[in-house]
Amino acid sequence: MPLEILFSDFFQRALVGGILIGITAPLIGIFLVLRRLSMIGDTIAHVTIAGVALGFLIEVYPLGAGLVFAVLASFAIEKLRKAYKSYAELSIAIIMSGGVALASLFFTLGMGYNTDVMSYLFGSIYTLDTMDLYVVGGVTVIVVIVITLFFKEFFLLSFEEDAASVSGLPVKLLNMLITILTALVVSTAIKIVGALLVSALLTIPVAISLLLARSFKTSVIWSVVIAETAVVIGLMVAGIWNLAPGATIVLLLIAMLIMTMIGKKGLPN
Repeated sequence: MPLEILFSDFFQRALVGGILIGITAPLIGIFLVLRRLSMIGDTIAHVTIAGVALGFLIEVYPLGAGLVFAVLASFAIEKLRKAYKSYAELSIAIIMSGGVALASLFFTLGMGYNTDVMSYLFGSIYTLDTMDLYVVGGVTVIVVIVITLFFKEFFLLSFEEDAASVSGLPVKLLNMLITILTALVVSTAIKIVGALLVSALLTIPVAISLLLARSFKTSVIWSVVIAETAVVIGLMVAGIWNLAPGATIVLLLIAMLIMTMIGKKGLPN
């Protein structure tokens, strides 16, 4: 087996990028799951792909263009969520439709770079460069700092938004903050696991942690540990056996979820 690949520069960069996303994705994902907004990751990922495609088209840093599109989409989602309070899922459907339409348009305008954009759809963690790591690292620092500072507020907002509003919390600002953080995480994660799989990294570690944890704080810790385990083992398995890294990570997470469910079923209540 080509174990030497594990010590190559590109694999080390991939490992660093994966570890960073393994921190941020579940940290944001747990608040999305508790607020029943799991599909927002897919929506922002589709819009990010449109930004990446435009970046290739006008020859600017693709991940940067995707990040800008993702943040703009987060503002639009929050605006539409407020406009359709009783039908909040409409905002996700509308923005996703717009993202797919824009991506399709930019695809047709730049047929020559379709192969490059495809790497963002399915993930291309082995192509991470130094600039990508700086971007992912910067987003990681921002996410960790913001969640640390507003952990209690996000907790209350996730379980009871009306109670948070009555208690005097700036609900609109907090909602926008979570959505923007989601946009930052998703836009940087698509090169690692791909736009089609990014929501799995946001939700499956959280799904497993909710089965294991007995408190909110421990579920946060478990979700990060699970994500990191899947990323590190998944990358090593993919590197050694020449598999798609993003798909390997996600399938490993699904296997972990199934084993956890079987284990929980076998344990006495």
